[in-house]
Amino acid sequence: MIHPSTIEEIKNRIDIVEVVGDYVTLKRSGSSYKALSPFTNEKTPSFYVVPSKGIFKDFSSGKGGDAITFIMEVDGLSYVEALKYLAGKYGIEIKEEQQSDEEMLAQNKRESLYIVLNFANEYFQRVLHETDEGKSIGVSYFKERGFTEETIKKFELGYSKELWDGLMDEAVKKGYKKELLEEAGLIIDKDGKSYDRFRSRVMFPIHNVSGKTIAFGGRKLSSTDKSAKYINSPETELYHKSKVLYGMYQGKNDIRKEDNCYLVEGYTDVISMHQAGIANVVSSSGTALTEDQVKLIRRYTENVTVIFDGDQAGIKASMRGIDMLLEGDLNVKAVALPEGEDPDSYARQLGASGFRDYVAEEAQDIIRFKTKVLLDGTGNDPVKKAGVIKDIVSSITKINDPVKRTVYIKECSDLLGIAETVLVAEQNKILIQNRKSKWTEEPQVVEEIPPFPMQQEELIDKLDISKIIEFQERESVRILVNYGKNKIQTRELNDQGLIDYFLNEADEIQFTNETYRKIVQVFQEKLKDGEVIDGEYLLQHEDEDVRKTVIDLSAEKYELSENWSEKYKIHVPRERDFLRDVTYTNVLRLKFRIVQQLVQEETEKLKHATSDAEVDELLDDINELKKVSKDLGERLGIVIVG
Repeated sequence: MIHPSTIEEIKNRIDIVEVVGDYVTLKRSGSSYKALSPFTNEKTPSFYVVPSKGIFKDFSSGKGGDAITFIMEVDGLSYVEALKYLAGKYGIEIKEEQQSDEEMLAQNKRESLYIVLNFANEYFQRVLHETDEGKSIGVSYFKERGFTEETIKKFELGYSKELWDGLMDEAVKKGYKKELLEEAGLIIDKDGKSYDRFRSRVMFPIHNVSGKTIAFGGRKLSSTDKSAKYINSPETELYHKSKVLYGMYQGKNDIRKEDNCYLVEGYTDVISMHQAGIANVVSSSGTALTEDQVKLIRRYTENVTVIFDGDQAGIKASMRGIDMLLEGDLNVKAVALPEGEDPDSYARQLGASGFRDYVAEEAQDIIRFKTKVLLDGTGNDPVKKAGVIKDIVSSITKINDPVKRTVYIKECSDLLGIAETVLVAEQNKILIQNRKSKWTEEPQVVEEIPPFPMQQEELIDKLDISKIIEFQERESVRILVNYGKNKIQTRELNDQGLIDYFLNEADEIQFTNETYRKIVQVFQEKLKDGEVIDGEYLLQHEDEDVRKTVIDLSAEKYELSENWSEKYKIHVPRERDFLRDVTYTNVLRLKFRIVQQLVQEETEKLKHATSDAEVDELLDDINELKKVSKDLGERLGIVIVG
């Protein structure tokens, strides 16, 4: 377990903008920052970071929390793993408390997988550098590819011995259980026999975006070996191939800096380009792109350049993944290398500047590129050409921006020699089909909106009063969470703590929402102890619902630009400037709604009264409640009829 003093130091040192900025491109928005969500495939940014409060809030997925929570969510780490990652990022030495035997046994399974995979990574590197077999076979192969010692170490390349149990024996000697090795994808158990998954192969460790080893790719070197040229780790609790891009850990900062991501096919393509000085590059590891991989790229840039090997048949086969990039709202370009070349060979041949120049000169917009590639070979065959037209138009429909679609349609009309109207008709047909396929059999429920204007009492009858009360409770608690440490000026012109003022005004109120009630209780208890708190204190609360609610109440999706009022010379009053009135009014509204609910409840009882005495008693109660309701309404400026 990590010592509390270390945890405190990590929390004091971390900058949430810096931490989150490693994963998404943040843009300032008033006093906050916003970005596209790293958790959903949204089109409009609804992910916010509030540095003054040290929190993030993603309105598209509902996730929120501090920097530690963000790392846990985005990388799928445990609390301890997230703390260790942040400690490493900020150079903080971790002090750990002694664990009991039970705690050792109960150690998080995911953390155990990370540990054993890191052990395997270090083992493969040792075999490469320190054994005769590793040096003569593994190192020789990497040197033939032109990899320097620095590059080999940067990508933590390794070698697996030509043994059935080389890694397994070493791991078991160090105390790792075979079951854990199998769960990590390092060994295979078949017919009661266990053996290494990777044998006599150069090893490429695969990392998550925070740099932890989660899997391996292994390339065979023997020409007599009849197995697959490359084998990868199987899907595990840590490794989901569809969510990982090779080289993203090493290249993410350069991708953001260059605002462009080169997409190539294999491990060695990525490594060679890095060595040539081009680090903003990732690989899909020879598989078709997935939606999750597109989302991963979009965290760092909206611009992608796909680099194809100089092989026409291979280019055509790879085109299927392009639509996924377009659907993900990315700006896509493509470039084909000369016949017989791949990024690995050509980057080494031209060097960094030469390769960059070539890509810059040859890269074309993806629709134009795809049109030329697919048209090549159709000749005068009208059936083939018609198929190409449908394929191209289908790709254009994947683009969400209608303006972009219009531009592409016009360009394709020129390239294909087809009238724009024909292409637009085909496009519309596909778009309609796509929309129909998304419709479900379930009828859509449309909530009826009451006509306006409407009397206050009529409106209450139309709406669920309990929901209105819960909303008013939320607003009251929001004031506490955001302004708890503020002082306000009372009517007697005395300074008073906002919490003290709020609790006095809300003394008779019993909050119906359990989480809001807990939050108010914490403020009450802390005030009794002489401690004034706000929402930041509650971010450490043991109740997850409390923490989540505080995040929701602390983050505002919309904020008035600080430059707006200056630009237009209009003074816009802010909530914080009228805290006493805002607090008083919120509590008063809450009381008003509670009294209205009591009137409803007593009126309902009246319908079922069984004696004159009961009727008289209920009528007296209702009249008294209506007097209170009228008084509260007048103070709020609401006219109560009846």
